[in-house]
Order: sequence, then C-alpha cells, then structure tokens
Amino acid sequence: MSRSRNLRLAWVIEESGLTYDAVARAVVRIAVAAGDTSLRTSRSTVCYWVGGTPPAPATARYLCEALSRKLGRVLTPYALGLSDTASSDPADIGLTVDSDPVETLGELGRADIERRSFLTTSAYSVAGAALPLGVAGEMEARTARALGGGIAGAAEIATVRDMVAMFTRIDERHGGQHGRGAVVQYLVDDVARLCRARWQSEALHRQMYSAAGSLAYLAGWKAFDAGEHGLAQRYYLQAFGLARRSAPLDQAYVLRILAQHGMDNGRPEHVLGMADAALRLSRGTDPSTQALFVSCRARALAASQQGAEALREADRARELAATGEVADITGWARNWGFPASTVDYHRAAINVRIGDHSAAEAHYAAARRRWSTAHHQRVAALSATFEGHAQLSQGRIEQACSTWHGALDAMTGVRSYQIVKAVRSMRSDLARFHARGVRPAAELDERARVWLRHEGAA
Repeated sequence: MSRSRNLRLAWVIEESGLTYDAVARAVVRIAVAAGDTSLRTSRSTVCYWVGGTPPAPATARYLCEALSRKLGRVLTPYALGLSDTASSDPADIGLTVDSDPVETLGELGRADIERRSFLTTSAYSVAGAALPLGVAGEMEARTARALGGGIAGAAEIATVRDMVAMFTRIDERHGGQHGRGAVVQYLVDDVARLCRARWQSEALHRQMYSAAGSLAYLAGWKAFDAGEHGLAQRYYLQAFGLARRSAPLDQAYVLRILAQHGMDNGRPEHVLGMADAALRLSRGTDPSTQALFVSCRARALAASQQGAEALREADRARELAATGEVADITGWARNWGFPASTVDYHRAAINVRIGDHSAAEAHYAAARRRWSTAHHQRVAALSATFEGHAQLSQGRIEQACSTWHGALDAMTGVRSYQIVKAVRSMRSDLARFHARGVRPAAELDERARVWLRHEGAA
C-alpha cells in the first residue's frame, strides 16, 4: 500500500535549514547521548521518513529533539506528522513544570521501576531545560487535602528528611546505583501519600513538599549517575514543581542542578540563565551556601565563553567558602558535604575549559584531599581521575599513572556510570603510551581493563 508524503515533517525540516544528511547526523548524536549506540540513519533514511514511512518510536523521539534544538521550540511526534493524535505521548512524562508534580512523579517513578525503555533511553531536552526559567521565583498556593485518617505533622517531615539523608550518604559513598529502586519506591509510595495527607498547618505542608523535592532531586541524580540523562531531567523538573510549593531556596537548588546538567550534556543554551536565577533566589543565605551558587554561575559563564568573568566568580566562590561555616549550610545542601570541595571541583573544570591544566590539577587535588574517601568515595575517585588527566595534559605520564592507581583504589565497590566513563576515558588516554611500550601505562591499562570487567557492569 502506498504511503502519503509526510508534508509536516518536510516543512519542519525545510524551516530548520538542515539538509537530510545533517538531520540524520543530529539524530544519531542524540541517540548516542541517550545511550543508544546502535542506531544508524542516513540521508536515505530521512527520505523514507518524509516519504511517509515513519521511524521507530524511539527514533521519532530523537528526531523531535534534533529539530526542537535547531528551531528552539518543543516539537512532538504529532507536530512532525509521526502520530495521528495530539494526545500526550508517554515519553513526554515529566517534561513539564505546570502539572501536579506528585501525580507526575507517580507516573514517572512507576515507569522507572518497570525500566520502561521510552524513559531510560530518552534524550536530554534542550527545550525542557528552559521551562523553569519562565516561572522561577513564583510560588504555587496549595491547600492540604485529606487522605484517610489522621493529621500529619513535624514527625513525618523529620522521618522523610532522615531517609533522604541516609539515601544520600549511601549514594555519596557507594554510587548512585546502590538503593536506586528503594529511593524511587519510597518516593512514589510513602512520600506521595504524605504530600496528599491532611496537615496540621500549611507551613508544615510546605516543609513536606520541600522534603519530597529533595528526594525527587536525589532520584534525578541517581538517574544521571546511571547515564540516563533524559530521565534525570524529568525528575529534576518535578523536583522544581515541588519546590514551587515549598520555598524559593529549594527552587534555587533545582535550578543549580539543571544548569550543571545542561553543562554535563554539552548544551549551554540556558545554563547561564538558570545559574543567574538560582543565585538570585539564594540571596540572604550563609556564605557556604552562597558559594555553591556562585561556583555554579562561574561554570556557566565559562560554558558561555566568558572565561575571565568565570575566573572572577570562581575566586568569589572560594572566598565565600573560606569564610563560611559548614554548620551554617541552609536547606538541601546539608546532605552534600563540604562546599569548599565543590567549589574547588568546579574551579578545576573551568580551568580545564580554558586550557590551564596546571591550575586544574591543583584544584582537583584540593577537592580530592578535602573529600573524605570514606564518606564521598565516588566524587573523591572522580577528582583523582581528572587530576590524572590534568597531569597527563602537562606531559607527566608517570605521575598521572600513579594518581590513577589511587583513583582505582577508591573506585572499588562504587556502582556508578560516571565512574565507568572515567575508567574508559583513562584507558583511552593511556592507549598511545601503551602502544609505545611505556611500562607504567601498560600496567595501569591492564589493571583498568580488569576493573571494567569485574566492576564496570554497574
């Protein structure tokens, strides 16, 4: 049976100014970023789509994201003539800040627990990243709803906060894949019920939304640590929805992670706007807390090609962290460790971007020393890995190998895709030295290979 030409898709591609070859390449890039390395497209493939043969559902989502990025607006399968109805696509779950975040988290969490592929392989959405900017600082008024009997109060909030702190400690020490299912199950069951419970006061209800938001944030971080960036983004957006019901500072924390997530995905389009909004909403907090937001803005400036201003902001963040007291940290960051370590880590990333590898080495080393490997094993190991890359960039192969041996020591038992990527990157950098017969490189490469075989299935 002959198919009708997909005029909507043809028109959107024409509007984008992309050739069919460029569309095909963009779709593959987005698929790879989403963890799908098997997809193959070409100019001929795009011709088939325009000719009326629709792509597979996952490929259709990658195509939507590719054209959305080019045109700067959200495009759905329906808008591209790939779906017969404008009804909500399950793959769009969580890509909103306007719906009920508790209800949306229920759908999102259940799909996550079931490991539904439309979420686990979903791409990072550039258009979705901009959604909080339009409502940052606004607060949603909500009235407590009755759910069964009893009246919830401070004890319930304290319980949820203790659970979040416990899950965060496990995450920092052992990696994001430990306890991931338990976090999501707790979020969609117990915490969702508490959000809908009858409360003693609206102020307490807002505190419950804050506690729930910090748990949604953690669920997003765990998805990120598994390399599932589209899913992570959806959890972060729902954490922002909860923050709109709790406090401006909670919104600031979510905007900060959304900015960093955009940088981690190599998508700088909205990161400076989010970092600026986060800093604005965090005004009035203690110096240690402020340091976290200033360092995020510094990285966003670097990502926006404003290197000199980025270094000035990074210096300001270090000054704030040096004068602040860890005990004074406000809000969700109480669970995260030492601001000075975070500031050094981000300063090092800025130095790498501007090509100052000596400074990057010093700051990664400072971050590694400050983080106790017993409590922050994953990030201490990552800091050591990046420190080794900075040493290698300066031609010091033996010192880099020594640093990387220490990083591998710290990685034992950590289940994290970030760690797996770091070891693969280490081996990639070692390859040319291994081929030349450099003994320290060969020995380390073999150790890294064995590590990936035994530990890298995380």
